[in-house]
Amino acid sequence: QVQLVESGGGLVQPGGSLRLSCAARGTLFRPGWYRQAPGKERELVASFTSGGIADYADSVKGRFTISRDNAKNTVDLQMNSLKPEDTAVYYCKTYTPLGNQYWGRGTQVTVSS
Repeated sequence: QVQLVESGGGLVQPGGSLRLSCAARGTLFRPGWYRQAPGKERELVASFTSGGIADYADSVKGRFTISRDNAKNTVDLQMNSLKPEDTAVYYCKTYTPLGNQYWGRGTQVTVSS
């Protein structure tokens, strides 16, 4: 059993920045960030491969950066140059080596002037 708690969401103006953090109780394995906008399917934002390589959705490349702190057992998402279309609930997800998936409850990000 893995528990994930996201934090750091909020309201920001276009062009602004936010940093999301996901704190894990349990092992983080291939962790990633996903988002779901109203009326849309949940989509991958950024994640780590099993080899530790960061992978990004095309829509966020060059603006978002995923990072992890093994000592704190966290995975963060730095979001810069935010756009209104980045508005969504952002979720943290991790796998176990056996392939089970665990999700956090999400944190709302709203980009609006």
